[in-house]
Amino acid sequence: MRISQYAYFAVKSRRMSADEITARLGIDPDERVVRGGRDARPPRPARHVWRVVCRKPHLTVDEQIARVVDRLFEHAGTIGALVAELDRADGEIHAGTLQVVRVFEDPQGEEDDLTGPVEGLEKLAGQHRLLGWHLDARTLEFLRLTRAELDVDEYAYG
Repeated sequence: MRISQYAYFAVKSRRMSADEITARLGIDPDERVVRGGRDARPPRPARHVWRVVCRKPHLTVDEQIARVVDRLFEHAGTIGALVAELDRADGEIHAGTLQVVRVFEDPQGEEDDLTGPVEGLEKLAGQHRLLGWHLDARTLEFLRLTRAELDVDEYAYG
């Protein structure tokens, strides 16, 4: 099995652009999305998005999330205040999101390594080292402080 995956933290808004979010947070994002950038009516994407992303291959989801959280943790209170403001202004309760995206059987993904035993145990197909992950206490605290949701999307290629 081949797996590709990445994690990011996003702040989204119908009204506030990614540039305005950057100005408010004082943090440059890795990616920006413009509301209505693809289609004006109805606007697609539906919201402006400010993202800090970890797409580094060969890391587990835990490690990718930790890299994102490490970059943003000291700003968690400021992010949380902005997220609360955007939730009220946009009439929603999910302006902040920690997102995990995984694609199984992605031709560009990381191949399962079945060579050699691990700690004396034979590796079997379907036990990819990237399967399984957890959220540590620091990440849970980050989610609480930023008032963010956790969203996990998993897809099968083709």
